[in-house]
Amino acid sequence: MNQPLAYVHPGAKIAKTVVIEPFTTINNNVEIGEGTWIGSNVTIMEGARIGKNCSIFPGAVISAVPQDLKFNGEETLAIIGDHTTIRECVTINRATASTGKTVIGSHCLIMAYSHIAHDCVVGNHCIFSNNSTLAGHITIGDYVILAGMAAIHQFCSVGEYAFISGGSLVRKDVPPYVKAAREPLSYVGINSIGLRRRGFSVEKIKEIQDIYRILFQANHNISQAVEMIEAEIDATAERDRILEFIQNSQRGIMRGYFRKN
Repeated sequence: MNQPLAYVHPGAKIAKTVVIEPFTTINNNVEIGEGTWIGSNVTIMEGARIGKNCSIFPGAVISAVPQDLKFNGEETLAIIGDHTTIRECVTINRATASTGKTVIGSHCLIMAYSHIAHDCVVGNHCIFSNNSTLAGHITIGDYVILAGMAAIHQFCSVGEYAFISGGSLVRKDVPPYVKAAREPLSYVGINSIGLRRRGFSVEKIKEIQDIYRILFQANHNISQAVEMIEAEIDATAERDRILEFIQNSQRGIMRGYFRKN
């Protein structure tokens, strides 16, 4: 849609069915797919690649340069998949030369005032509640939910189907399928409600619970727990995914279950 009160750089590649509301700025080297709606007062800067049927609400800033003093003006990208909603005043920075791209998946909901920093990779079907904050180089799996005001330290990873409670400070990696809460961040159970909603069977949920009882509730160290899981739990896609996540963890796994006195 031709909106005379918006600025669209002639070098931007905008599909014909994109709706651009007044007072929005779209810079050069931007691509936006069919059916996407861009609200008023949105700023989309160089390097943005936005998919089909997305919604970007007023005040959002997409593909601003990274807040990293090592950044030296190199050409990098911020990529957003299809059917993703970016609410008011969200900021998503493009990458540094380290990876070349910040990526947000498809079918995500990023709520108001959230921030996703440079070189992050966010999976599909994720929900970030208001004021969620991701530092640089964070990896988020599919179907992850961050409750309001969760803050994640740089280089952390969060596994698929995890749920992180509101106000959490995430300094260590959070494995797949779990609920994380408390301070310091700890395992408080598996995300059974989320797993049921996504079609996991009762038997599969029990299997995941058994794995995490060994890992987080049986008073073993990580190496001992991994050996026990490999010996006592039959190999399945979920078991192997949990073990793979643990073995690939760069920052270490969050602490296990504990009771406050």
